[in-house]
Amino acid sequence: MTVADLVKWTGGVATPSAPSEVRGAVIDSRKAFTGCLYAALPGENVDGHRFVEKALSAGAACALVRSDWEGARDDLPLVKVPDVKKALADAAHGWRLSLHATVVGITGSAGKTTTKELTAAFLSAGGKTHATAGNYNNDLGLPVTILNCPEDAHFLVVEMGTNHPGEIAALCAIAEPDVGLISSIGTAHIEFFRTQDGIADEKGTLFRSLARHPHAFAAAPFAVLARENERYARLKAMCAVPVVETSLDCAEAREIEPLLAEKLPGRHNVSNALIALACAQTLGVPPAACLTALGDFTLPGDRWRQIEKDGVAWVMDCYNANPTSMAAALETFAAQPWKGRKVAVLGDMFELGEKSAELHAMVKSRAAELPLDLVVYVGENFGGVTAEEARAQLKPGDRVFLKASHGMHLEKMVEAS
Repeated sequence: MTVADLVKWTGGVATPSAPSEVRGAVIDSRKAFTGCLYAALPGENVDGHRFVEKALSAGAACALVRSDWEGARDDLPLVKVPDVKKALADAAHGWRLSLHATVVGITGSAGKTTTKELTAAFLSAGGKTHATAGNYNNDLGLPVTILNCPEDAHFLVVEMGTNHPGEIAALCAIAEPDVGLISSIGTAHIEFFRTQDGIADEKGTLFRSLARHPHAFAAAPFAVLARENERYARLKAMCAVPVVETSLDCAEAREIEPLLAEKLPGRHNVSNALIALACAQTLGVPPAACLTALGDFTLPGDRWRQIEKDGVAWVMDCYNANPTSMAAALETFAAQPWKGRKVAVLGDMFELGEKSAELHAMVKSRAAELPLDLVVYVGENFGGVTAEEARAQLKPGDRVFLKASHGMHLEKMVEAS
């Protein structure tokens, strides 16, 4: 993007040393690359302005800084703005409107990252695709994702996360998605939404936004929704554009399930794949090309990552957890054959508020119904043991499933073995 456009979108002022253009953006000086924009965001512990010169030395072409920053000098390539965070969002919105890509927004209580990765993989079979890296899905990550989208991309896939009311609306205002996908409605972050209907209403904001901003170069707006979604009727009623429906009873589900068996087992992942497939097909990607794309598909992070170490077969699903994803993954793990013991080590789930005890008890009850040889609970919310005490109960020949909120760091059990 040109710095002139950046100034126009943000209402900023460029120093005489500012370049004529920048390519992409970062908010971490350690990730700066040649020609990028570095946004010096205020942090809880560290102010990004401390690292402006470091980012510029690492290749950043320009820095977005606060107007009253004491370190500002005319010999530094800067764009000075009243509020860096707001300017980052405004720049992303401006860049989004300059793109010819169809923008696909994805949210959900569980499975949104998996659905995003599958959607990006399928769409890549039909054209140049840019997507959210990892779970860069909040009010900082989403603008960075958009600003790093190449101007010749055919598709832009953005993941949208929320843990407080109103956040999806703010993200939609920046990204203006043409297509909306909702993976599931569960109980993640129920502390802040009170009920599942409250969660559905927040996620459904994505569907409500689709008809508001028709874009000349994009596909006609539509939404994709699984019939198995717990708030299917409520979400469909929120949508003013056509809804493409998926179902686990369809022929495509039977075709996809064996292809996912090793990488993404479980019916919940089949549903995620069907949502992604329906999106890609509606945007003109041949089904055969989508299925071929599954051949090289891998998920980022500790999502069903399988490792053998010291005689133990580990299945690591420690990136995040909520009652919906916990139950679905447990059922999948328990159903898989294994010659030795099947052991589940489950750690605390966070942001469940006053329902925390009830929802942890619900997971315990479901685990007790499954064909597992041993279930070990870790953390205060589960009333469990420490990770070290859990590790002591394992033995060679076990297949061990690890699942918890990321902050529990259960993956360290594998490192310690």
